[in-house]
Amino acid sequence: MPFILQERVSLKSFNTFGVEAQARWLARVGSAAELEQLLADPRVRGAPRLVLGGGSNVLFAGDFDGLVIQPCARGIDDLGERDGARLVRVAAGEPWAALVEGLVRAGVPGIENLALIPGLTGAAPIQNIGAYGLELAERLHAVHVWDPVGGGLRDVSVEQCDLGYRDSCFKRQIRAAGAGAGAAPVVLAITLRLPRPWTPVTGYAELERELAVRDCARPGAGDIFDAVCALRRRKLPDPALLGNAGSFFKNPIVEREQHAELIERFPSLVSYPLAGGRYKIGAGWMIEACQLKGMTRARAGVYEGQALVLVNRGGAGGGDILQLAREVQERVQARFGIRLEPEVQVVGAAS
Repeated sequence: MPFILQERVSLKSFNTFGVEAQARWLARVGSAAELEQLLADPRVRGAPRLVLGGGSNVLFAGDFDGLVIQPCARGIDDLGERDGARLVRVAAGEPWAALVEGLVRAGVPGIENLALIPGLTGAAPIQNIGAYGLELAERLHAVHVWDPVGGGLRDVSVEQCDLGYRDSCFKRQIRAAGAGAGAAPVVLAITLRLPRPWTPVTGYAELERELAVRDCARPGAGDIFDAVCALRRRKLPDPALLGNAGSFFKNPIVEREQHAELIERFPSLVSYPLAGGRYKIGAGWMIEACQLKGMTRARAGVYEGQALVLVNRGGAGGGDILQLAREVQERVQARFGIRLEPEVQVVGAAS
């Protein structure tokens, strides 16, 4: 089926914040061939490009005067076992949350800690999604991309992805390419590597407590899946009811010396030790300590259930949410000397 190119398209239904914005052009593509045909179309040749999945990690702070591309290929292929792992290839257009649940229910464990994360599978390696003690980096085998520079398909190994905390080579390439260069690759599928035999990942403190409450001393993948779903539903608002993109800010990482200074000033600081003597600081704790939890500005708010989450209380524009985010950044920096970095991609903001 050839791609369909639409002009002047509202993006309100394409982002979980539910803010109004418009794309000059929008096309859904299901294959590399369709993508090549689309980019050769004279109407969009040379236009700024934005690859958009489920819109669960983006804030439209204004219109996008370019081409929005949404990979929509579906399909999950079990490639069998190899070298102590089961390989599963997943097309970019598969909803991530449904993928996780489907694998767990089919008796294929390995990514149950990543349950209920919104968005499409193609976005997962770009952000190196993670939750409750597990990152995609630990379960990824390869990413299959269309490369606009080489003009063809190529496989990127997990080592070549250079995955870090909410980061990847793809994210850096997108940032470096900017909206106009069009040099960033487009993810069309990923291959997961699910270890055999399977071992549950239960070391995350919050998950441990939830499993203890459920009397799961030896949890199966389904138990972990159910526990994670319960935790996420308690902490995070449903975007269908209250517009949001999950955690808006990253948890900052600081060196040992700065951590010691912070602990001396703020003994109840929430932090987690990392390799190399560094520490991850709880951004939500800092926002709450600034008494910003529950605050509302122009129908944009800091969620009362989790301070890391910014929400659209109904009728907020993307600019309103961005202005609130900047106020949060300024207040946290003034008190703690740390500038919070957005986890969410901001599109269309004036410089």
